[in-house]
Amino acid sequence: MPSFTRRSFIETLTSLAALGPALSTAAFAQAGGQPAAQPAPAPARFTYDDAVRKARELAAVAFESAPPTLPEPLAKLDFDAYRDIRFRPDKALLATGGGPFRMHMFHLGFLFKRPVTVNVIRDGVPTPVPYSGQLFDYGKNRFDKPLPVNLGFAGFRLQYPLNDPKIHDELIAFLGASYFRFLGRSQRYGLSARGVAVNAGGEEDFPFFREFWIEAPAPGAERVVIYATLDSASLTGAYQFLVYPAKESVVDITATLFPRKPLPKLGIAPLTSMFFVGENDRRFLDEYRPELHDSDGLLIHSDTGEWIWRPLRNPREPSISSFIDRNVRGFGLLQRDRTFEHYQDIDINYELRPGYWVEPRGDWGEGHVELLELPTSDETNDNIVASWVPRQMPEPGQTLVFRYRITAVTDAAALHPGGRAVNTYQTIAKAAGSPETVKPGTRRFLVDFAGDDLAYYMSDPERVQLDISTSAGRILRTFLAPNSKIQGFRAGLDVQLEPGQSTDLRAFLRVGNRALTETWIYPWKAE
Repeated sequence: MPSFTRRSFIETLTSLAALGPALSTAAFAQAGGQPAAQPAPAPARFTYDDAVRKARELAAVAFESAPPTLPEPLAKLDFDAYRDIRFRPDKALLATGGGPFRMHMFHLGFLFKRPVTVNVIRDGVPTPVPYSGQLFDYGKNRFDKPLPVNLGFAGFRLQYPLNDPKIHDELIAFLGASYFRFLGRSQRYGLSARGVAVNAGGEEDFPFFREFWIEAPAPGAERVVIYATLDSASLTGAYQFLVYPAKESVVDITATLFPRKPLPKLGIAPLTSMFFVGENDRRFLDEYRPELHDSDGLLIHSDTGEWIWRPLRNPREPSISSFIDRNVRGFGLLQRDRTFEHYQDIDINYELRPGYWVEPRGDWGEGHVELLELPTSDETNDNIVASWVPRQMPEPGQTLVFRYRITAVTDAAALHPGGRAVNTYQTIAKAAGSPETVKPGTRRFLVDFAGDDLAYYMSDPERVQLDISTSAGRILRTFLAPNSKIQGFRAGLDVQLEPGQSTDLRAFLRVGNRALTETWIYPWKAE
């Protein structure tokens, strides 16, 4: 039966009132004074406004925290057993309309115990996707009893001919809490995006997507539209994702949030990644692979126009860095290093991991880009989080709207025109002209800058100046030399701190008052 929203019902009443006497005359034109039969009104089309309404209604009722209990065989699945459950490609949804997209469902089990409702919108009308065991190949898994017919799904993924016109590859996937990730051409999964982060680094609340609506794409469609509702003890939300597959795929996002209670910290457009070992941090290097990371740095384009590059670390203790700004122009976790020999992993392909670049739309106001780095002892843990944190935390009853674009970046050099910090190294500082190391609390940092006009100035390096500062301690020595291997320059600095003291180092190259490079920022604690 057709369903009506409050809005569509009011619109119908308004239209009837406008017809006035003409409607009455037509209604009684039949013999015997009986009203003429009227055609049934078309059902209202499901839009983002409907997702917003549902999120607002969720915020007005008590939060349901506990997910339904999974059947014991599914709850006990380990990683390998869960991975053996695969959606059957011949059962793919969205295939009947002739569009280029295909949808596969994720099964519940292992860590993914909370079911989500997934709807497909055709001709404006949403229809839930029913669970069926026949949609899946369970591999080596065997269950003594049939699984419930109303089990539901853990999430879904969309496929598209991304790398080959004849082959459908994975484009975007939603699985677990509010996590999603997507790919461009020739990229391999690494970091993830999230709908929102609540108190990251503290007693964190993990909101989750409760329901999805996917518009069935028309033949030849160049994008797919996804709506979602999000829920948690802290807030609810509605999301619109416009997904554009490309060499560097793009997702345009609109998020409307409704706080349930005062929030200690809210992270907008959060990105989650892994950094274990890099050229700047080799504490755990005891194997054949020189570097292990999904991202190697945080890039920020500030409202003042400054570009900031912050190499990532695997710290000894949790660390939070804040970059205060107003209406930040962009930020992202990037994988700049694309050289296979720096990773030597033929299975995981770290050099093919995308970066995610966030570009806000509209006025985001005052706040800061926050980088959370957590210690990890292996490469299996996501220990990096970056997000925008508003200065003013919202109160219950407020409505927040954020719009932004995320691009899956391969060519990080194309993001800004200036020179870039391509390598960061640190080592023991030695006194000039002497093999002896200087006293404790001193460290040498080397930064390679390349790109833009730096190659031009290699023939006249005296014109290039190294601009360095430290928030604490003393800079003992600096030097700058052309580096023909990268067609740029290598900058060096020796810094001294009292043991236990911390500092933030900043460096960039300039000619006169014109900056040639982004600003390199690096925190260091003397031991």
